[in-house]
Amino acid sequence: MRLGEKIRYLREVEGTLRGLGRELTQLEVVRLLAKELGKSISQSYLSQIESGARPHLTNDTRLLLAKFFKVHPGYLVDDPEGYQTELISDIGALEDKLDLWLINGAERFRRDPAVSHALLTVARHSDSRQCLVLLGAILETPGLAERLLQVLRPGPAPAGEPLKERRRSS
Repeated sequence: MRLGEKIRYLREVEGTLRGLGRELTQLEVVRLLAKELGKSISQSYLSQIESGARPHLTNDTRLLLAKFFKVHPGYLVDDPEGYQTELISDIGALEDKLDLWLINGAERFRRDPAVSHALLTVARHSDSRQCLVLLGAILETPGLAERLLQVLRPGPAPAGEPLKERRRSS
């Protein structure tokens, strides 16, 4: 994302945060800078920044705008070529790490076939993160885990002891 696009985006967000239901105009930003921070830049300078005619900010202007928009000054530069802002790329890497962690856990618990199998099943699922989030939600709902085990695996719980008793002993 280019610096000008970031400034336009910040004007939009700031207008919404201030309850206007629209972006702040460049002139409003200039006036609010003077009113709230006691410093200002010209509307034409802000326009040149947004249009790309001025691709770089002075350090004073960068600090002033960062303070006004409540962002880190380092945000107010052009992103490097190929820079990804989407979290999707990070999620894929995290999903791979999670799957590897689950597979390693299955290996560590190979003497407990039920646990090993469960970890491998989660690791093989297309969205292992969602599986773990679901498991957390199930465990937070009183009695749900026990009821689900009774329906899905009738008879004694794996390893021969009820889930409630195992939880108490740990």
